[in-house]
Amino acid sequence: MSSRYSLAPQAAFDLVEIWRYIKEQTSATTADRVESTIRERMAFLAGNPGAGHRRKDLTEQAVKFFPVYSYLIVYRPDTKPLQIASILHGRRHVEEILKGRL
Repeated sequence: MSSRYSLAPQAAFDLVEIWRYIKEQTSATTADRVESTIRERMAFLAGNPGAGHRRKDLTEQAVKFFPVYSYLIVYRPDTKPLQIASILHGRRHVEEILKGRL
């Protein structure tokens, strides 16, 4: 697949933290599977940036959201390559976290 994306530093950190948390709670195999699925979805979004949705209730910034399991991929749809800004668990205080990141 030639679709490209880049991870903002915080998004890369998010992905590592997600992997670590899942590994601690379950297993490295499960953590690897979740990370792989998230990466597959990011590649999909790079080729289909219209697939996500805006969340004006969470931010006025020009970002879209795409769910994967219990996580939200937050990305900038108008960038080339597509920039992944954050990967957050949906139960976190997403609005507050994004204020400090976007």
